Amino acid sequence: MVEAHLVDNKASFSSFSYLLDARILRALADMGFARPTLVQAKAIPLALESRDILARARTGSGKTAAYCIPILQKILSSKSALDVNDPLRQSTRALILVPTRELSEQVSAYLRQLCKYCEDLVIANIASVTNSNLQKNLLAERPDIVVATPSRALASLQSKALIVSSLDSLVIDEADLILSYGHDDDIRQIFSGSYLPKVYQSFLMSATMTEDVELLKGLTLRSPAILKLEANEDEVALLSQYAVKCSEVDKFLLTYVILKLKLVKGKCILFVNDVDRSYRLKLFLEQFSIKSCVLNSELPLNSRYHTVQEFNKGVYDYIIATDESGTQGAEDDSDSEEEESDEEEFTSTQREPEDSSTTNPEAESSNRKRKRTESNTESSSKKKQRKGGNDKEYGVTRGVDFVDVACVLNFDLPTSSRSYTHRVGRTARAGRTGMALSFVVPKDQWGKNKIVGCLPSAKNNEVVFDKIEKEQGARGSKIKEYNFDMKQVEAFRYRMEDALRSVTRSAIKEARIKELKTEILNSDKLKAHFEDNPLDLEYLRHDKPLHPTRIQPHMKHVPKYLLPRAAPVPGSSAEEGDGDKSIGFVPFRKNSQRGRGRGRGRGGKSNGGGRGGKKKSDPLKKFSR
Repeated sequence: MVEAHLVDNKASFSSFSYLLDARILRALADMGFARPTLVQAKAIPLALESRDILARARTGSGKTAAYCIPILQKILSSKSALDVNDPLRQSTRALILVPTRELSEQVSAYLRQLCKYCEDLVIANIASVTNSNLQKNLLAERPDIVVATPSRALASLQSKALIVSSLDSLVIDEADLILSYGHDDDIRQIFSGSYLPKVYQSFLMSATMTEDVELLKGLTLRSPAILKLEANEDEVALLSQYAVKCSEVDKFLLTYVILKLKLVKGKCILFVNDVDRSYRLKLFLEQFSIKSCVLNSELPLNSRYHTVQEFNKGVYDYIIATDESGTQGAEDDSDSEEEESDEEEFTSTQREPEDSSTTNPEAESSNRKRKRTESNTESSSKKKQRKGGNDKEYGVTRGVDFVDVACVLNFDLPTSSRSYTHRVGRTARAGRTGMALSFVVPKDQWGKNKIVGCLPSAKNNEVVFDKIEKEQGARGSKIKEYNFDMKQVEAFRYRMEDALRSVTRSAIKEARIKELKTEILNSDKLKAHFEDNPLDLEYLRHDKPLHPTRIQPHMKHVPKYLLPRAAPVPGSSAEEGDGDKSIGFVPFRKNSQRGRGRGRGRGGKSNGGGRGGKKKSDPLKKFSR
């Protein structure tokens, strides 16, 4: 067993020149990768020795390249040893299993970048293709590398469209998540169905070590090299973590203040636990002309992937992402109360046959009624799931590479400490600093507001947050309390309440339908038109206002008297020291002026709004915390 802890890496990829093909090194140089990360420096040499790898490293540490590079090198070496006319030259030698379709898109795109100068390599991503005939056409070419979710891989293996008799490498990425996403049966069938050859190299890549990882380790690995790469003190210091205990209504108030006054500069991901919540928050922010785009399982894959790409390019500043894994029970294994309740349910169902002979007829009839109601609720919930059409292979908290995220805002606290770890892992990546802010609803504040409503998961926020604090403390991180001056924040409350009242359930439903229709049309365009016209993608926007409710123009600006006194307004006398000279009134309308009549022409003299005068700057654009 090989273990590595806190090892500083100063080698460059050029030091691997004796191990890697020149075409791979050239592609890495084009991608701007001059120096390998710690997990890459440790895993690549061991992988090229055909060792099985179990690597645990934090999100954003470069685990994807740690298995992609040695896989490509092995395939290039195998092909070079065979004759050009040999039928075995073109065969599937690597299978990469990922839990979500978003991650499959990202991994396949990364592989294509690495294969930029390898013309004879074929990569197929069958997770993004819904049509079975198209999948068969892709696999008929015997691609060198296949990227898939376990369910798609199993279906292709069963139909014999995917043949892996020449398999050299098998990768399970995000191993601690792949079973919790409901792929456990698929994984077991893949390994027990005699589809795989007897000898192949395996990679297990994970951010945490869980029971699921231990189970997969026993299924896939043989005498593996185990790399436990902990973050050092410098990496921990890159992420600043804060929390605020507040009510459901105050979540909207603080979010409005933070985003409108630019207290957080840069790109931000706002995580919610429900699809309805994402649209409620989007419509609420629209009231103040704050643009954002939503990301959830209802939207088509092409639209979701394009949204992430545009966000990484800097087109959007705010993404409202729905993390549905916690609410579906995928990551609630750390919640002791829920575990206890699960055990009680299990023992009660086991004891039912024993009690049936001794109970009276009334009890039996009540049990039958209870079973009928349970079965009815289960069937109705399944119908709702079918009707909603949510993508079970959707996931944004794990694996998906969001670039240059300045802040992760947990608008809804996740239901487990593990989910929290992976959410905040979207920021402070690749040596950059980042911030995580979480809203925690106290138990005595839960369920008190009927307008906003409340999530069932928020009832145990304090219990979950205590576990989050303990886990982060064990890693050397501390979650600090984010102190707001609530007296100054209260000045914004009436605006917040006015905006929140206009976001009704019917408005949310209408916005949800409108967004889904728009994105389905966009997805069809992405499939057909934009393949021939890639430049037209720049004109496709995902943050357009939905406007199902009345937008009040005056909410767009914040008047000067509402701005916090603690920070001087740029251009004011407090900052410049020019006597009584100040920036003045922030107009509600463009080119409007305080104290001037309507009959004044645009060409007249003015101190700020007209064409003839000097244009005043908006204090919100320069406001600093």
